[in-house]
Amino acid sequence: MQSPLDIQPSNNDRLGERRTSLAEQPSKTFPTVKAVAILETMATARRPLGVSELGALLGLPKPTAHRIVRMLESEGLLQREPGSRRFVPGARMVQLGLGIVAASMLRAPRHAILEALSQKIGETCNFGVMTGSHVVYLDRVESAWPFGLRFEPGSRVPLYCTSMGKLFLSQLPAQKRALLLRSIPLYRYTKNTITELANLEAALDTIRATEISTDNQEFLAGVVCVAVPVCSPGGQRVAALAISAPLARMSLEQGLRHVPLLRATADRLTATIDTSGDDPNERERP
Repeated sequence: MQSPLDIQPSNNDRLGERRTSLAEQPSKTFPTVKAVAILETMATARRPLGVSELGALLGLPKPTAHRIVRMLESEGLLQREPGSRRFVPGARMVQLGLGIVAASMLRAPRHAILEALSQKIGETCNFGVMTGSHVVYLDRVESAWPFGLRFEPGSRVPLYCTSMGKLFLSQLPAQKRALLLRSIPLYRYTKNTITELANLEAALDTIRATEISTDNQEFLAGVVCVAVPVCSPGGQRVAALAISAPLARMSLEQGLRHVPLLRATADRLTATIDTSGDDPNERERP
């Protein structure tokens, strides 16, 4: 059985994870993924790297590494260090990085809202969306207490045993929800994990009716969570807001008392969601 840590590698482990995945499945890895892995490695290396070194770090055959590096160099994403055969980030990659920083500044109001909620409740606050068969944290503010879950933004957690995940599942049409639940393995992470489909479906129906979702130590033993939906300005349920805490500090009943504050905060988060440029024909259908 996979543990939560198998699903949630830390940032420090991600380079090692890329090395392993590229080395084990080089023939199944898309060229784009290999190129991104090279760019990530260059961005974190903080020194020039040669093609052979990149190949060794990522488990890529030398001809493959040469081909991808030449392509990235031609696109201005990498450039040669003067007088050397090694490479550094190119001007286009630097501009991309600056653009990402600028984009993160646009999300500052959302983060500030989460920080205010975390300070008021004294526990960790999470903002996430459904992607495939997982919840992805888009933003997260940890509590100031020494004990914390320490998931990073971008981390993924299962749908069927987390408060945000069950909230998203409850909003799906019955047929699509049933198909999804039959297609994913329902691991028993704790003694409270609901793995019987009939019981899970009943719980999801209740969540759909109340728009309040809970995780009563179903994903991590000793941790409880409460989640509510976050809507777009047009009223579409597009994300979720949750609080999580160790049972030693917050019981599930205490967490449920924060629902009015969670809903008020979710309303504030609506203003941070910009769907003005979306093409309705390209939106993912529930």
